Amino acid sequence: MTLENLVSGYRDNQEDLNWSGSFYDYLKIIEENPKVARLSHARIYDMIMEKGVEKDDDGNITVYNFFKNDIFGCFRTINSLVEYFRAGAQGLEPRKRILLLMGPAGGGKSSIAILIKRGLEQYTKTKQGAVYGIVDCPIHEEPLHLLSEDLRKNVKEDYGVYIEGDLCPFCAWRLKNEWDYDISKAKVERIIFSEQNRMGIGTFSPASERDQDISELIGSMDLSKIGEHGSESDPRAWRFDGELNISNRGMCEFIEILKSNPKFLYLLLNLAQEQCIKSPRYPLIYLDEVVISHTNEAEYIKFMSEKTNEALQDRIHIIKTPYNLVVNDEEKIYNKLLERGSIRVHLAPNTTKVASMFSVLTRLEDVESKKKINLVDKLKVYNGEKFKGWTNHEIRLLKEESPNEGMKGAGPRFVTDALSKYMAKDASCLNPIAALRSLVDHLDYHPKIDVKIKEEYKDYIGQVRELYHEMLKKQVMSAFVTGYKEQAKSLIERYLVEINAWRKNDKVEDPITQEEREPDEKFMRSIEEQIGVSDPSKKEFREEIVGKVADLALNNKKFDYMSHDGLKEAIEKKLFDDVKSVVKTVVSNTVLDDDQRKKLDSVIDSLKTDGYCEDCAREVLKYMSRIID
Repeated sequence: MTLENLVSGYRDNQEDLNWSGSFYDYLKIIEENPKVARLSHARIYDMIMEKGVEKDDDGNITVYNFFKNDIFGCFRTINSLVEYFRAGAQGLEPRKRILLLMGPAGGGKSSIAILIKRGLEQYTKTKQGAVYGIVDCPIHEEPLHLLSEDLRKNVKEDYGVYIEGDLCPFCAWRLKNEWDYDISKAKVERIIFSEQNRMGIGTFSPASERDQDISELIGSMDLSKIGEHGSESDPRAWRFDGELNISNRGMCEFIEILKSNPKFLYLLLNLAQEQCIKSPRYPLIYLDEVVISHTNEAEYIKFMSEKTNEALQDRIHIIKTPYNLVVNDEEKIYNKLLERGSIRVHLAPNTTKVASMFSVLTRLEDVESKKKINLVDKLKVYNGEKFKGWTNHEIRLLKEESPNEGMKGAGPRFVTDALSKYMAKDASCLNPIAALRSLVDHLDYHPKIDVKIKEEYKDYIGQVRELYHEMLKKQVMSAFVTGYKEQAKSLIERYLVEINAWRKNDKVEDPITQEEREPDEKFMRSIEEQIGVSDPSKKEFREEIVGKVADLALNNKKFDYMSHDGLKEAIEKKLFDDVKSVVKTVVSNTVLDDDQRKKLDSVIDSLKTDGYCEDCAREVLKYMSRIID
């Protein structure tokens, strides 16, 4: 596409966005698409759903695409949020509630609100999300407010359009004094939501109680126009420029709502209850908007404990926004946050993974579960790793045992601050070892971490270090073993031959001597012991493997190295046992012969294909040589 075509296309689009016409022209638009006149909750719900959803094999929604690339690992929160908007879109009671996102700092509350605001800005530029308002109306209100009650009934019956609300004081004055009650004289224009232009989207952040003024929400008197219009009650003398005024038709974000002046909260109570606010000397002003607020748990508990807040408590719809508890999703958060910086540092494989493991561990609750499970295994279960004996139903029950899980612990900011400090030291590469060290160092500088929590966090870092050792061993072993897959395949085939003969109480033909012999129990146990299969449990494990082979054969598939997680891990550990002495010798030797040097260069090249750079490959190999048993 040429630059000329690009500019021309943009100009054509701008012409559509700058549409204006008569009130009757607007009625034709409504006839063609009644959704144009929908209320704010319905508009946001449609915006979310038009991005589509992803479903699992059972038809259950797993991801709302609107949030997919920005909010990670918070499906329960997002699901509750969408349910709120779905109910509001249908005109049900949640629509008359202030939405309150409650959770720890860094849990995603602001991110959700900002994402919806940015989404509305883009959505109102599309044909599906088009919004229209009365020209020169200070709150860009719905043009259908010009219709009388009788006409509204007909519009509802004939077109299914529900019209709610009355004209604002300014437009009511114009209808009487400028248009002589002739609604055809009213002009309509398309409006595009913009927080920057204060159109359809507002944000309120409380200051100290002394500095807060209700005019920030509802507007104020324009003293210069009182003399011109002769009265303080003349709507032309009022500035309808408060955050609630300009948010009409869209949404208003209330930051740290429970820190606001109490009179502000009661103003919101009336807005939630009646969709109206009261300005001095004017009748109730109808506003159609979603109020999305957020607060931390401590402020919320304090608010709920005060009986004077009962009326407000009844008008608030709470959605918990705990920290993410899925390691893979936590990685996405850190990768996104670290990419924002101007410093470009290479991240070695598993760097953000170990950081994510640490943060998730700090958020998990060690409860007395019906089915015994430690925190590390719980972390793996939540991350989608399959554990023997754990069904999806049991995992759901496990989560229900800890309803407040994720409300405490290390937030993303704590982790990214620690990693950023290291990255800012002119480092060319950040690897998992350095990441764990950075987390330990950061514990001494964080103001909210007391001695007890610091010791707990150090213990979690130690547990993550052990998990990383296992990951690193697999990577290095894979790089060292020549023909890794071939050797794994050979071990698998031999193990299957041995257990099949053992199961049938049969003989095995030795591949070298061609003589028949008993199944090699020592070899079979050398594989099984790698993953803790005890002697009494070996029969059950072997039968499980044979059953897996049979199941795959029924579907014309062959059992291979990747077919069984437990056996895969056992083979990897067995292979590593066979080569770890070679690893230690090659890596720890300062003077290498030609064969060792070639081997080391080959290993580094292999690690590079896995995402390492030269520096971090050598660093992890040195570290590996120190931790090998």
